[in-house]
Amino acid sequence: MIAADVTDSTGVPPVDALVVWSLGAVAIAGALALVWRVVQTVHRIARRVDDFVDDWQGVPARPGVAERPGVMDRLDRIEGRITGMEHELRPNSGRSLRDAVDRVDRRTQTLTADPGPE
Repeated sequence: MIAADVTDSTGVPPVDALVVWSLGAVAIAGALALVWRVVQTVHRIARRVDDFVDDWQGVPARPGVAERPGVMDRLDRIEGRITGMEHELRPNSGRSLRDAVDRVDRRTQTLTADPGPE
């Protein structure tokens, strides 16, 4: 069996025209479907990038929605809290928690003798 060549004609001009137009319509529909998929993918990626940027920069308050601080603001707050904790954990001005523990330890040592390791 010999395959028909694409350039072969049916001999009926309206049928030949219909086949050509059908192939063109299918090609155009396929191209439109491909473009639609690409547009959807780009739109989804753009939404994710937009969400990332909102998370990074923060979102100001608006009616019904609380403010969401950005990453840099949150890091600044965390650093401030850590600085405060470090101040309390190192002997320094006499007012830190570490200074208070050291004072209590010195006072306790003067009140009772340390039995030492047994």
